[in-house]
Amino acid sequence: MNTNGKNGRKRRRRIIIIVSIVVVLIGGGYAVMASMSPSNEIPESKLATVERGDLARSVVATGKIQPLAKVDVKSKASGIVKQLFVDYSDFVKHGQVLAELDKEELQARVREAQATLQAAQAALEAAQATYERNKVEAEGPDVPFLKSGLERAQGLFKDGLISKSVLEDADKAYQLGLNRQLTAQRNTAVSRAEVTRAKAQVAQAQAALERAEEDLRNSTISSPIDGLVLSRDVQVGDAVSSILVLGSQATLIFTLGDVSDVYVLGKVDEADIGKVFLGQPARIVVESFKDKKFEGKVTKISPFGKEKDNVTTFEVRASIRNPGGELKSNMSANAEIILEEKKGVLIVPEASIVYDKDRNASIEIPDAKAEKGRKKVPVKLGISNGVKTELLSGLNEKQKVILQ
Repeated sequence: MNTNGKNGRKRRRRIIIIVSIVVVLIGGGYAVMASMSPSNEIPESKLATVERGDLARSVVATGKIQPLAKVDVKSKASGIVKQLFVDYSDFVKHGQVLAELDKEELQARVREAQATLQAAQAALEAAQATYERNKVEAEGPDVPFLKSGLERAQGLFKDGLISKSVLEDADKAYQLGLNRQLTAQRNTAVSRAEVTRAKAQVAQAQAALERAEEDLRNSTISSPIDGLVLSRDVQVGDAVSSILVLGSQATLIFTLGDVSDVYVLGKVDEADIGKVFLGQPARIVVESFKDKKFEGKVTKISPFGKEKDNVTTFEVRASIRNPGGELKSNMSANAEIILEEKKGVLIVPEASIVYDKDRNASIEIPDAKAEKGRKKVPVKLGISNGVKTELLSGLNEKQKVILQ
């Protein structure tokens, strides 16, 4: 009995294995036949719908959002930042104080310049007094009197009324008077030069004082425009260099901008620039507001093209009102300059259109009765924006089309 039982189990195992192999072979055969037989069903991912909507043919200028007015605020005075009164994103008015530099050294310079000026003024007063004194002596007010006395003594001596010594005394007095007059005349010329030099020193000291006072005033940094603080580039305690000394290399303190009006400065290919004109409407799209378009217009077109990599482009400015300040400086933006626009027209994807060798357009639509499940329909097209195309005739709204 044991032998028969074992044989029965072996037969059952062989039967199961044979049945399994047969099932696998049959299933594989059906799979091969299914894979080899053609399918006319179009995948949903390859289908699109004829829609009705608005379509515009445009030229796109890519660039950055820039404020209409932008100012780099630098200091005319050198010093250390003592106080900062505003930060980025703050709105400021023209003349509003933005920052203060440390004034101690600047105030000391003013006091020093004032003392130097006072010393120069005192030196000028002394020189003028000396000049006036020499000027009086140079005129020789006693010389005519001494000369008259000499002439009188000569007459008296001639008449024998006085002695020769008296005549000599009168002559000596007259000669001394002449010498004093000549000396005073020379001294007058010298003292006149001293007065001129003293006046120059006073003017120099006055200019130094004015510079010191101007530096002291310049240590208070004010806003030159009404606008928004785009950046603050220093901290309290930072050293600031003067723009009057270093020019463009001077320390940048703030960047201000008037962002109530902004613009995109983009580039347009020379093939399209002939279609762009001043006042042309434009729609501006930025990455931060993908679902929103800002209305603008073309305000500047560069007359000078720039060539790079054998491609010539022209700079075009599209301006946008920005009262809410949503558009930030340096945002990447596309200015879509509208060349032609149509509203409420039938639209199909550009990818659904097939062109023959004669550039005749057609679109394939699903058709279960047709070979391969698709049928080609001739169509007439209108404007295109490169992604979607206007459909003038051939298909109806909501019809399905096949993407190529």
